[in-house]
Amino acid sequence: MFHRVFEQYQRARTQFVQAVAELATRPQNIETLQNAGVMALLRPLLLDVVPNIQQTAAMALGRLANYNNDLAEAVVKGDILPQLVYSLAEQNRFYKKAAAFVLRAVAKHSPQLAQAIVNCGALDTLVICLEDFDPGVKEAASWALGYIARHNAELSQAVVDAGAIPFLVLCIQEPETALRRIAASALSDVSKHSPELAQTVVDAGAIAHLAQMIFNPDAKLKRQVLSALSQIAKHSVDLAEMVVEAEIFPVVLTCLKDSDEYVKKNAATLIREIAKHTPELSQLIVNAGGVAAVIDCIGCCKGNVRLPGIMMLGYVAAHSENLAMAVILSKAIPQLAVCLSEEPEDHIKAAAAWSLGQIGRHTPEHARAVAVANVLPVLLSFYMASESAEDLQVKTKKALKNILQNCTHLPSLEPLLYDAPPNILKHVVGQFSKVLPHDPKARRLFVTSGGLKKVQEIKAEAGSLLQEYINTINNCYPEEIVRYYSPEYSEALLERVENYQPVL
Repeated sequence: MFHRVFEQYQRARTQFVQAVAELATRPQNIETLQNAGVMALLRPLLLDVVPNIQQTAAMALGRLANYNNDLAEAVVKGDILPQLVYSLAEQNRFYKKAAAFVLRAVAKHSPQLAQAIVNCGALDTLVICLEDFDPGVKEAASWALGYIARHNAELSQAVVDAGAIPFLVLCIQEPETALRRIAASALSDVSKHSPELAQTVVDAGAIAHLAQMIFNPDAKLKRQVLSALSQIAKHSVDLAEMVVEAEIFPVVLTCLKDSDEYVKKNAATLIREIAKHTPELSQLIVNAGGVAAVIDCIGCCKGNVRLPGIMMLGYVAAHSENLAMAVILSKAIPQLAVCLSEEPEDHIKAAAAWSLGQIGRHTPEHARAVAVANVLPVLLSFYMASESAEDLQVKTKKALKNILQNCTHLPSLEPLLYDAPPNILKHVVGQFSKVLPHDPKARRLFVTSGGLKKVQEIKAEAGSLLQEYINTINNCYPEEIVRYYSPEYSEALLERVENYQPVL
């Protein structure tokens, strides 16, 4: 009789946790479960005498905590974390995986919740799990550590101080692809916050192992590997050089042709983070064929996948005249012009504008290469559009100034005479005032195209720089020609016609 009662009680507990775990997989059930006080009902089941009930209760809690901040906070406030951490060290591999899942689900929502996990002593236990024989336990622990580390430098430092990094580096050498993915992701999350944190990952020997995995056919693994190398390389010249010395070129360029969009994006990000530091590193990328490969990548994708490649071209071009010319000769400008015109997102247009400005700012030859691609009117239209985001307006204004200060290709400049606001018009007229005194052919074209007439219509303050430029242009022509094209001339002619007395 007693035996049957306990059997029924155990069966009821099992059915309850299984039902809750199943209900927790569907978003529409979460609020109802929360209102029913499910957290308080699951808590004692974490310490149940039946291992299967413990594991299922932990899995249900993890699924609930994963949904939103409130449920994750309920786990913390319900004093559930100490039980999980205690059991994490004692129980079987199934429970360890479920408990680590709960910690990860809580940690992901905010730095405060991640700190609560650190405060209850979970890090040491999670690091011990990285040494577990079972790859699934290592994976679950790596995932939780990565979710803690990703929030900020302090939490990352706590993960480092717990001794996690050497074990994560061992995990990326394991045969299981899923474990290698998560461990690489965790190393990326630690590395991203500061040069010092990235250095701890480097000192543990991570770069060589990560670099070897660029060859791996698994796209999700390659994403994480490229991300981790980017997060290391971005901080300093020394760290970027260490990544390059692991012989990632030219193999990383093959990732720009990968069928996976995130592999392409992360590969371009890695190349960008290396290129930005020094002319020498940019030259190395140029020599490896990196600029042409990035341009091809930009041409065959859309949206945010293009963004790091667009910026990489700007970083390379910014370093020197020679590197900017290498970017021009690789036919970057037509591709950047396409991005500028066809991308709907303002931040991508802004990046394309910035890169074009970096290419065009060096010499008249560089500026001409940008100007003849007919991008100046496009840049101007974005700068003047009231609906453009502030960053797009700032970047297009800067790009226009960078190009205009060198541009001597007058046919490209002339359309700007008709539309540019005063602060841009000053630079445009200034360039005409530089070129026209020395170029008879240009002076003739300037008259026949209507440019001289337009200049006469510009209202400039007496004594201003703009007025000086206009005077310089007017001094290139006979006085009667300038008078002929001034706005008052037609009025004066009509007045003479009206006042003229015919000789009969």
